[in-house]
This record gives sequence, structure tokens and C-alpha cells, in this order.
Amino acid sequence: MISHPALNPHDSGVWQLVASIGNRFAVQGEFICGEKIDSGHINATYRATYRQRDGSDRRYIFQAINRNVFKDPYAVIANVECVTRHINSRVLRLKKDPRGQTLNLFPAHTGALWVADEHGDVWRCYNHIEGCVTHDIVANTRQAYQAARAFGSFQNLVSDLDPNSITVTIPDFHHTRKRFARLMEVAAADPLGRLAGVRAEFDFIRRREMHTGLLLDLVQAGGIPIRVTHNDTKINNVMIDAVTDVAVCVIDLDTVMPGLVLHDFGDLVRSATSPAAEDATDLSKVTMQMPMFEALVEGYLDAAGAFINDTEIEHLVHAGKLMTLEVGIRFLTDHLEGDVYFKTHRPGHNLDRCRTQLKLVACIEALEPAMNAIVDKVRRSKSG
Repeated sequence: MISHPALNPHDSGVWQLVASIGNRFAVQGEFICGEKIDSGHINATYRATYRQRDGSDRRYIFQAINRNVFKDPYAVIANVECVTRHINSRVLRLKKDPRGQTLNLFPAHTGALWVADEHGDVWRCYNHIEGCVTHDIVANTRQAYQAARAFGSFQNLVSDLDPNSITVTIPDFHHTRKRFARLMEVAAADPLGRLAGVRAEFDFIRRREMHTGLLLDLVQAGGIPIRVTHNDTKINNVMIDAVTDVAVCVIDLDTVMPGLVLHDFGDLVRSATSPAAEDATDLSKVTMQMPMFEALVEGYLDAAGAFINDTEIEHLVHAGKLMTLEVGIRFLTDHLEGDVYFKTHRPGHNLDRCRTQLKLVACIEALEPAMNAIVDKVRRSKSG
């Protein structure tokens, strides 16, 4: 549970809460003000400003971890600490440019990297990365390139980190075969009698069962390795320099787990290539923007091409189709179950979300040869 998000961002209660939490961390300066950050749907996030002795201000981020999503918040924090420490070590050792910048956890006065409040919520403290902005929608190919380069850089920086050093905090997060099986179970039970109204969507997914296990089979055969991955590769998890418009680093590391880099790239394709909103009701607006896709491939291979293998590159397009299908499966499952996982704001909201994903799957299928040709062209340009 998280007891705090209901506070008005402008209430004095927010200041009192932020100051109280801040007093438990080893932050520097005198507390000046605090505010609630409303972006994000999982954790409760606040920004605090502290006045330094020289008169300058320094800002910090305080965040309460959502225990409904993350059953073991201490493992989440341990994962973040492991990854950020490793990235900082590599940046220092290799003298990389500012794209290697990362979030850093600040300790509590106890020495731990967290504090627990009287409600049982677990908090951590981050540095605030100044001079950066985030975007919710990919507006142009430059942003697509920068987002893909940022996630590729992240994967490159953790490519030598042992996946066994990271705890699985959400089991089977991208196990598409199990997601498919779960949909079949829910459809068979049809607890709310909704299956008849979604037969077209259900049949579309069922006809594509053969796609759900391809990457898993490649892992079993030794074709692609398990690596440390981000698992939430949306553009709003990329910090962009407000002046240069260059990606600085990726954020929201709570879902960092052992996984497949193809899942990360695939979800980036899913979330960045269509101009339509995820819950659009006009499916004619759902299209595959090929210039956006090419920018993603360019940015990703510029940063990640040094460590990924040929089999991974050969399945970049399949990964985009797979992750889009997987999210469509999840939305339809939740619709049939009664909208118990994803937040909804209108009747049929999850069904609308499902339909946009399935339309994008169909677009990818129609353009798959052309998309693979783009991957081949970009790969040749990098190797030549």
C-alpha cells in the first residue's frame, strides 16, 4: 500500500510529509519546499529542495515503492543499487561521456538505502538530474533515435553484470507463453460473460500462439543469452538534456531484472512507432511509422551493437511484434477478468487498449519484410 498520493500537491501536508521523510536521509542543506510529482502510475514520488551553505539549491527525489506491484521492495532497492553502482564504476573506468550518467541512491542516517514510515511504506532517495526533461510521446525521429540510444547505452553498460546478481522481482514478467496460457484460462472461465463481445480479438491472438514461444525456445537452445534488462522501455523513462536534446540516461529502474534485450527493444518499438495513443478508439490512426522504426534501429545499434549477437539482431522485428502482442494479451485478459490490474477510466478501456495493440501487430506483420530490410541495411552500415 501507499498512503500518500491522495495529498494535494499544493497542500502544506505535502511539505510536512516530504520534510519528515527527508529528515531520515543523509541529504545536505536546509529544507525549503516539497512537491508531489504526478507523472507515473506506480510509485508515489516527491521532489524536495534544500538550500546549501553557499546559497545554492539542491533537489532530491523521494519515492515510496508501491507494495501492491512490488511485493519485495527491499529487493527492488537492492537491484537498483547494484545496477547504478555498476554503471558508475564503468563510467569512471571507461571515461564515457555524459550519456553514462545515472540515478544514484542516497543513504538514510541508519546507513541503509531506504527508510520505512509508520504506514509500512518503504522510501528511497535519489539525486535529481538537473537540466533534463522527459517526453510522454515520441514526436520525431530524433527523439526516437535518442530514446533507443539511451536504452542501448544502458544495456551496454550493464552487459558485463552477472544476471544472477539481480533478483527477479516480478516472476515471468515477459513470459509471453504464460501470458497466452493465462488468457486461455480466463476465457474458458469467462467470469463476467464478456468473451462473446471480444471473439474477434480473442481469435486474432489465438491464431498467433506460435509466436509466443520463439524467443523462449532460442534461450533454451543457447541462441540468445539472459542479460540484465530494463523491462520498461518507454520514452518517458529517458532523461533528455533540455538544451542539447540529447539523451542523458534512463530512469525508473524498478523493473530491472534478468531478461532478454529483445524484450526491451521490442517494447520500444511497440510504444514509439505508432502516432496513436495506447487507448485510441479510432484504429485508423494506428500505423507503423517506418521512419520512426529506422531511427530506433539506428540509435539502438549505435549504442548496443558492440555486445548483442547476430541472432538477437535478426529478431529485432519479431521482438516488436511479440511485445505488442503480449501487451494486447494482457489488456484483453484484464478486460475479461473485470479490469482488476490496469487502471481504467471508462467502460471498455482495456478493450480499446487491446485493439490498438492488435492493430499494430497487424501493421508489423504487413511490413515485416520491409522492417527486416531496414535492420539489415543499418547493420551493414555499422559493420562496414
